Amino acid sequence: MPQEPPHRSSPLGTLVLLPLRLAYALYATAVFLLVGLTASLAALLLPGLDRRRRAARTLARTFLWAAGMKLTVRALDRLPRGQCVIVANHASYLDGLVFTAALPPRFGFVIKREMAAVPLAGWFLHRIGSEFVERFDRKRGAADALRVLRNAANGHSLVFFPEGTFTADPGLLKFHAGAFTTATRAGCPIVPAVVRGTRAALSPRGNLPRPVGIEVQILPPIPPPPGARAHSAPLLRARAREAILATLGEPDLTCFADSAHRLHTERARSAPESSS
Repeated sequence: MPQEPPHRSSPLGTLVLLPLRLAYALYATAVFLLVGLTASLAALLLPGLDRRRRAARTLARTFLWAAGMKLTVRALDRLPRGQCVIVANHASYLDGLVFTAALPPRFGFVIKREMAAVPLAGWFLHRIGSEFVERFDRKRGAADALRVLRNAANGHSLVFFPEGTFTADPGLLKFHAGAFTTATRAGCPIVPAVVRGTRAALSPRGNLPRPVGIEVQILPPIPPPPGARAHSAPLLRARAREAILATLGEPDLTCFADSAHRLHTERARSAPESSS
């Protein structure tokens, strides 16, 4: 099971290993750029969303293999055959790439709208069917949520990282409600998932990348509870978060003051919490 490596290393040992870590970082960056260029060409030239997603999955797996980040996927057979909404913990910028490699190509991703403005990456994510959602403008966020709901109603399976951001330290943040409202309105199950190892492989602290094993574990699906839909989303959110927290083995960061844990972006730290 991938774990965060201990940070108890002597200054001498760190100095000795630094050239190797720099060489690996340069190698991994070169591989990423090569794979990214190939993925962009595939997204441009391949007709049909399914073909583009299959190419993205193959190339994501290629990068992880070439970078020495062995990917293990556990209990993939727990995924329902029909439509579902996957919710997972968020630990690193690698998470989206890892789930692209791990999941069947029928899944699209719901991503913060800031990514749409990133050169090339935003275009590529759009070409593989990702949904962009505004987190800070409530009016635009509501319009984005309606679009996601329409696509879910048409049978699309989606992946959310309901924390919305990640911290430099291990732990699980509060879940926003968007994924669970979407699943409730679409009448499909929530599938919790846990990713381990990505924080160690590409740390939010800005440390050099490491060839660390990565694991994705699919947890048992949670069907929509019976009764009024107004009460279903909060119940689904609570049950999914409890399942992820119990399996992940990291602290519950809602038990600590917000100031004790640094969120990844300054904007995320200063913005009020959203319910979407």
